[in-house]
Amino acid sequence: MIEYLGLKEVTGSLVVLQGVKDVAYEEMVDIKLNDGQLRAGRVIDIKDDIAVVQVFEGTTGISSANTRSRFLGKALEIPLSKEILGRTLDGLGRPIDGLGDIFPDASRDINGNPINPIAREYPRDYIQTGISAIDGLTTLIRGQKLPVFSGNGIPHDALAVQIVKQAKLTGDDETDNFAVVFAAMGVKNDVAEYFKRSFEESGVLQKVVMFLNLANDPVVERVVTPRCALTTAEYLAFEHNMHVLVILTDMTSYCEALREISSSKGEIPSRKGFPGYMYSDLASLYERAGMLNDRKGSITQIPILTMPNDDITHPIPDLTGYITEGQIVLSRDLHQKGIYPPIIVLPSLSRLMKDGIGEGFTREDHPQIANQLFASYAHVQEVKALASVIGEDELSDVDKKYMEFGKIFEDLFVAQAKDENRYMDATLDLGWRLLGILPREELDRVDEAVLDKYYRPYHEDEGQEHHLNEKDQDKD
Repeated sequence: MIEYLGLKEVTGSLVVLQGVKDVAYEEMVDIKLNDGQLRAGRVIDIKDDIAVVQVFEGTTGISSANTRSRFLGKALEIPLSKEILGRTLDGLGRPIDGLGDIFPDASRDINGNPINPIAREYPRDYIQTGISAIDGLTTLIRGQKLPVFSGNGIPHDALAVQIVKQAKLTGDDETDNFAVVFAAMGVKNDVAEYFKRSFEESGVLQKVVMFLNLANDPVVERVVTPRCALTTAEYLAFEHNMHVLVILTDMTSYCEALREISSSKGEIPSRKGFPGYMYSDLASLYERAGMLNDRKGSITQIPILTMPNDDITHPIPDLTGYITEGQIVLSRDLHQKGIYPPIIVLPSLSRLMKDGIGEGFTREDHPQIANQLFASYAHVQEVKALASVIGEDELSDVDKKYMEFGKIFEDLFVAQAKDENRYMDATLDLGWRLLGILPREELDRVDEAVLDKYYRPYHEDEGQEHHLNEKDQDKD
């Protein structure tokens, strides 16, 4: 290997070397300082014989005259073994839990390999999260990428923890074959501690691999963190035939880090200052979810992002929505009403849901009750708009029933405790009890045979008793 002495330029977290030969994009670099300290870098730009290197630990203390650089001839790799389950790592995949180094069975390039579309298996089976608004109305399908659109101050962290604690496979698959890869980017120390403590106290840590990139960690590490997490997921899914749920939070921090690096490179900005290639960069992450037809494992993604100013048309949620298969939208209005999780069901959808529910998957009435709940709740919004004009007292009896349905739907179906794990049948039964508030002739999205089997008028005491019993049953 050739060792280069001196630097042409030092700018922010970037160093520029001149006179380099045979250097590749994203190649790793060892940078040795005067005092013998060794830092890692990655090539992010090449022009003729000039290479721009992003230094992971920053450029403080680096001398442009005496620094020695050596190109390693390979991209960043992460050491992997099945014993990585239960470990907590930093954004570069280095252990930070005090349990020692990982003894690898393999090392993998964090950039992964593209999946041949022909080799993909179409997702069918669902993952039960125990959250009614997700399981009943935006069902998560194994192998899907289903983002959560949130906002600052909305409890998406608590929702992420609840999904990790409650998510499980259904059907004949063994739960031992299920794992969670959790990657947090740009989080504060107290949030990182909350994640660790929650997983430890609930006893799920042994099936979780955690990657933590803190707010004071280098920006370039934030760009690497989701790639390390997805490489780990690919190893567990396609080498050990495990079903892996990957939760990435917060993708807004990732995109802002991407913007900062792009700006430091002097690239021409696009919308809101983000680089023009952000769409393809996000796609290189999201498209690493899926199933292969010659492997038993799967990778399911739940990216979580906070929408700046709650603007769903912002470039980050906008581009994410183009790439992924639906979205779960959290509402600030519901959060201010004290409803948890504050999932607003009308703009939320799961595009793969229709092929993973119904007879043989969940229950034969699931597609129809989901359609009916959507339709009825949508009509509630129309009635609310009418009531704001003419007054609630002037509404018809049927419209008053819709107003009652809307309130109880939010209070009993959408809302649930942070430790409440509802099974799929319980979610569907609760949906039928709430539809009993409405006259039977209003339920025009359901077949008569299904209505005969499941519809019955709503009784408030019975509905509330069911709600509490399901919570107690899970605790037992």
